[in-house]
Amino acid sequence: MSGFLKLLPPTEALNILLDRIEYEPRVELVETISALGRVTSQPVIAPFSLPSFPRSTMDGYAVRASDTFGANETTPTYLNVVGEVQMGESTTFILLERECALIHTGGMLPGGADAVVMVENTQLMPLDAKKNSDSINYPHEVEILHSVAIGENIIEVGEDVSAGQEVIARGTRIRPAEIGGLMTLGLSEVNVVVPPRLGILSSGDEVIPPGVPLTLGKVFDSNSFSLSALVEKVGGMAFLYGIVPDQEQALFNAAAQAIEECDLLVITAGSSASSRDLTAQVINQLGPPGVLVHGVNIRPGKPTILAICNGKPVIGLPGNPVSALVIASLFVTPVIEKMLGIIRNYPKPRVSARLSMNLPSQAGREDWMAVRLVPTKDGYVADPIFGKSNLIFTLVRADGMVRIPSDATGLSAGESLEVVLL
Repeated sequence: MSGFLKLLPPTEALNILLDRIEYEPRVELVETISALGRVTSQPVIAPFSLPSFPRSTMDGYAVRASDTFGANETTPTYLNVVGEVQMGESTTFILLERECALIHTGGMLPGGADAVVMVENTQLMPLDAKKNSDSINYPHEVEILHSVAIGENIIEVGEDVSAGQEVIARGTRIRPAEIGGLMTLGLSEVNVVVPPRLGILSSGDEVIPPGVPLTLGKVFDSNSFSLSALVEKVGGMAFLYGIVPDQEQALFNAAAQAIEECDLLVITAGSSASSRDLTAQVINQLGPPGVLVHGVNIRPGKPTILAICNGKPVIGLPGNPVSALVIASLFVTPVIEKMLGIIRNYPKPRVSARLSMNLPSQAGREDWMAVRLVPTKDGYVADPIFGKSNLIFTLVRADGMVRIPSDATGLSAGESLEVVLL
């Protein structure tokens, strides 16, 4: 095959694939409480302002700020308490000069008030209350021991959002914060993108499904299940199409069915330069233009295949479990995110750490190394976990991955770096 295993830098290879993807996402209306992790298909517009009335952020007394100017513990100011703001009710009275009202956190400011004095900065004067009565006589005086400025300890109307404002952009992955915001606006339903359907196909004469007796020369299929979990985590829907032998017609038949029923196809194994590796030639039979990239200058995962067949992305992953997961994170994840229409993406969790030992690398190739994070009094130390790409427990033991850039010949012990958490 022309261009077989012609290695490209990972970023260049990914851009070649992403630039050829044309996908119109489907949308659906779901309950907000069930929308965690989903992606908004259109902007969310606030139907009213938040807050919709001026509110106190403290327990204390609603006041006219000008009535407190100059007040301190030495020379306090005295105001008449003319009432109490009842929680959950609108206020009907208006504060006049040198008047105030008892208010609680979240309560609605009465008319005329423009600030709140914290209760800690006040001293209630003796009440002339009726004996054997639970009611409080108004007015009575309160001693103000601290002046406040206009707007102090209150939230104004629309200070959070204004009516008609876009509060959540299209293409935003919904987190707990977005769910809380939607519910605060009374939006119990939200329009989201339908997850793209991703077919997963494993190939190899030596691969068998878990649950059957394991004989010498055979290995259980782990890639289908780890990739399925990755797809679900990113926001897609994974469909397993089983294991096919290293036979061209069998691989083509299974791949043709999967690509017909799904929006994206991932094939594991059969992508390296071997006479038995049929993935690339089978992909070229699924539809034009076929294979775009065969070979990425990265370790692990060099024999990666990126293709478009009749408008649908097809990705051939190495069969080794570590390689498959690393490459899926770098190529399958951004493809799913593009198909979801994600515009606002959040950075992956990372921590800073110091490398525990020298890590050699080949210049011109991007390397990814699994590491364990060891806490110390001076921060984390990244301890490399050495293992071949067919040893899945290399990643199970790891806390994250360290990237060695292609223009580096390695990393030095003690060097500060970022660890991408798994």
